[in-house]
Amino acid sequence: MLREACESISDHNVFRIGVTVVILIAAVLVGLETYPAIEAQYRSVFGLTDIVIGTIFALEIVIRIGAFGRQWLKFFTEAWNLFDFIVVALCFLPLDANYLAVLRLVRVLRVLRLISVVPRLQMLVEALLSSIPSIGYISLLLFLHFYVYAVVGTFLFGENDPLHFGNLHLSMLSLFEVVTLENWVELMTIQMYGSDIVGLELGVVSENPSASPISAVVFFISFILFGTMVILNLFVGVIMTAMVDMQTETELKAIEQKRASAEPLTLGEELQIVMTSLEDTKQQLTLLHKRVDQAIATKGGSS
Repeated sequence: MLREACESISDHNVFRIGVTVVILIAAVLVGLETYPAIEAQYRSVFGLTDIVIGTIFALEIVIRIGAFGRQWLKFFTEAWNLFDFIVVALCFLPLDANYLAVLRLVRVLRVLRLISVVPRLQMLVEALLSSIPSIGYISLLLFLHFYVYAVVGTFLFGENDPLHFGNLHLSMLSLFEVVTLENWVELMTIQMYGSDIVGLELGVVSENPSASPISAVVFFISFILFGTMVILNLFVGVIMTAMVDMQTETELKAIEQKRASAEPLTLGEELQIVMTSLEDTKQQLTLLHKRVDQAIATKGGSS
């Protein structure tokens, strides 16, 4: 009986909307506490409101755990449930005024709970996490891009502009500024016309100024084209692909739940199942074709 009551409450839209509203209120209060004048005037109100919000969050967690009944440990098998439990539990740590910074940090963490209650935000975060391996390789490619151009930039412009290209780490910092498309024209102009003509206005002092009109243009434009227009866009492509895959996976899970509960499926859901089956079959056939080609090549090489 208790399980059914908790389950009906936790699945109700009013319950979810109410929790979302409380999270938004907690976020607003945390922002207001950053203003010393407001925090000093309404300190008691903030303290009382914090107790009420903490109590509401604790009741929410208890209801969601109660929805699992005797199998309440399954609540902790889901990552988002565990995240919510940890954030709420941290609010009840016995911390006094000596740990004011920790208390404020815990209150800030409450804002992150908005991710766990909004399915679209969950999907976005899960897509980012699933794309980490691919992003790692793109990051390595981007680092190599920065490193090569930083070394070349140090050799070409180090004497003319020691402030920005005097050594490797200064060159990499300058290139990071360039890849954000911030002040890259000024940096290129210094190298094109020499620091003795342009750099003095920007505080660049060099004992051996020199102008490199052609190499500066080629260096900066090629770096921006490959760094900003190509490599950084790979990040967007990887994340978008991960989001599409995550959305498809979420839709398939919802369809499986409907099938398990004997609910009728729509035509679109039936087509989704067929398309997924065809895609899996295509991947299996491709893998089988590669294995056959390898076996033929191995047999031909041995003969």
